[in-house]
Amino acid sequence: MVTVLIVESDPLEGFLRKSILERQFLDVVRVCDAAEALCLVEQPHFAKNLGLVIASHPMLGIGGPAFVAELHARLPRVRILVLMDPNAPSLGDLAPGPNADPLTAASIRFLPRPFSIDQLLNLAAQMLPQPNLKSA
Repeated sequence: MVTVLIVESDPLEGFLRKSILERQFLDVVRVCDAAEALCLVEQPHFAKNLGLVIASHPMLGIGGPAFVAELHARLPRVRILVLMDPNAPSLGDLAPGPNADPLTAASIRFLPRPFSIDQLLNLAAQMLPQPNLKSA
């Protein structure tokens, strides 16, 4: 089973996002910040099953660009979906563009706010490396 990890410091947003994603995906875990997420991915059993990280940007503590770069360096096969605030600072070379590394650009996607629940669910489903959907 593939795990979806949500990194969201806002308690209400984190609860709502986890509840929404649990309707469609089998295993969803939420943490409050990047440091907690990086500690969690150090656990071999957790890291082995991790398929998608959904992270809000900006975030508290370790900044979004540093978190995405560190997570991608530790687990390059794990896909990362960054939920971008319109006024958030750029993620620099990690953002898709002419200078982005093709491997990085394929595994890191961006969803600008505001977005619909369907947009979030559809993009998350597309990014998962293998089927992980709940059956009806």
